[in-house]
Amino acid sequence: MNSIWNQSEYIIRKKVFSVVGAKVHIYNNSEELLLFSQMKAFKLKEDIALYTDETMDKELLRIKARNMIDFSATYDVYDSETGESLGALRRKGLKSIVKDEWAILDKRDNELGFIKEGSLFSALLRRFITLIPQQYNVEIGNLVIPAYRQNFNPFVTKIIADFSEDRQGVLDRRMGIAAAVLLCVIEGKQD
Repeated sequence: MNSIWNQSEYIIRKKVFSVVGAKVHIYNNSEELLLFSQMKAFKLKEDIALYTDETMDKELLRIKARNMIDFSATYDVYDSETGESLGALRRKGLKSIVKDEWAILDKRDNELGFIKEGSLFSALLRRFITLIPQQYNVEIGNLVIPAYRQNFNPFVTKIIADFSEDRQGVLDRRMGIAAAVLLCVIEGKQD
């Protein structure tokens, strides 16, 4: 498997102001670029490709919404090199009104686990004060990983994806990165 997927920590940055659409850069903890995506502005159905760099010559991962604008949207995740379906991520629409929640699905849409906003109090407070950064835990079986934390910056959305507590590799890093990108891109639109 590509060494990009063997990292324990990733830094995901999305530039807020871009004329052509959102640009997402994903770095390792040494600030070396691992992945890049440029999304078109004003798309009704998300289709996000992650490339090895800004030349966009080599695609590694694709995240595709199943439907146009959907409150409980499901996003299929594919390994672009093999064409393999890795599973999907489904936003829990009604639950996310109060506290953001996503389901991690396998290839047959069975729930493997969840990505949940950490604190109910912070989630409620953030609905009124958007400057409060988000934190998410990954819950798979008995394993709870405080995997995603957002840093506040009004011009750049930045999420640290820390999988260091997932020592057995329960969460496929490709799915973990896809989730981080969706948290950055989709949840970021709602603030």
